[in-house]
Amino acid sequence: MNADMKKLELSANSIRQDVIRMLVESKSGHPAGSLGMADIFAALYMNVMRHDPEKPQWDARDRLVLSNGHICPVLYAALAEARYFGKDKLLTLRKLGSPLQGHPHRGALPGIENSSGPLGQGISQAVGMAIVGKREKKDWRVYTLLGDGELNEGQAWEAFMLGAKYSLDNLVAIIDRNNIQIDGTSDDVLPLEPLSEKFQSFGWNVVVMDGNNMNAVLHGFGLASSCEGKPTAIIANTVPGKGVSFMEGKFGWHGKSPNKEEGELALKELMEARKKLEAM
Repeated sequence: MNADMKKLELSANSIRQDVIRMLVESKSGHPAGSLGMADIFAALYMNVMRHDPEKPQWDARDRLVLSNGHICPVLYAALAEARYFGKDKLLTLRKLGSPLQGHPHRGALPGIENSSGPLGQGISQAVGMAIVGKREKKDWRVYTLLGDGELNEGQAWEAFMLGAKYSLDNLVAIIDRNNIQIDGTSDDVLPLEPLSEKFQSFGWNVVVMDGNNMNAVLHGFGLASSCEGKPTAIIANTVPGKGVSFMEGKFGWHGKSPNKEEGELALKELMEARKKLEAM
C-alpha cells in the first residue's frame, strides 16, 4: 500500500470511529449508511474534490450535495477530518442548539452546501447547481450522494432526465447501493434492478464500483471525471455498517444508534483495523 492510499484508508477509519462516537453520545442517528459510505467521503474530501476548508465559500470549489440527509454523521465526520471545524463539535450531534442537526442545514456549518431531509430533493438541487455551472462557464463540479432506497422517489428520475437534457458532464451522482432501507431490503420494498440499464436509458454515463475498496473508489471517480457530454451515475456497491461486524449488512441498523456497550465493541474493532493499517 502506497503512502497516499494508506492516508486515505486511515482517514476512512477515523471517520468511522467518529461516527460511532457521535451516535453513542447522541443516542440517535443512522449508523448503517454512514459507516458504509466512509470510504467514499474520505476519497472525496481528501483526494477527489477541489475545496479549501480555510475558504469554504471559495467560488471555484467543487460542490457536495447530500441528498440522503439522514447519513449526515458521515458528512459531519468527513468535514471535521478535513478541518472545516474542530472534532470536539461532533459530540454535539442532534443536541438542542447544535449546528449538527439530524439532517444538514445550509449555513449552520462551513462546508454544508444544502439543507436536506425529504428524500429525492438533493439530486434536483444538484442538477440546478450543475446547470448554473455550465451557464456561467465554471469548471467546478457537483457531487451528489443518494441512497438506493431514495430512488423510489419519482422526483429523482425527473432530475435524472433533466441532467441528461442539459448534458451535465459536471455532475456526478453517487448511489449508495447498500441494498437496504428502513423497512427492509430494497428488493423487498421496491426492486431497482436492472439499475445500470435504467440510468443508461435515461442518458447517463454509468460507473459501477466497489464503494468500500479505496482503489476502486478512486478509479471510479477518475472514470467520471473523464466523461464528456453526459452526467455520470456511480453505482457504489457498499456494505451497510461497514467496519463493525455486528452491523454489517443488517437493515435494522439503518436508523438505530448503538448503546454504550455496542459503541465500545464497535470502536474496539475499528481500532484493531487501524492498527493493521498503520502496520502496513
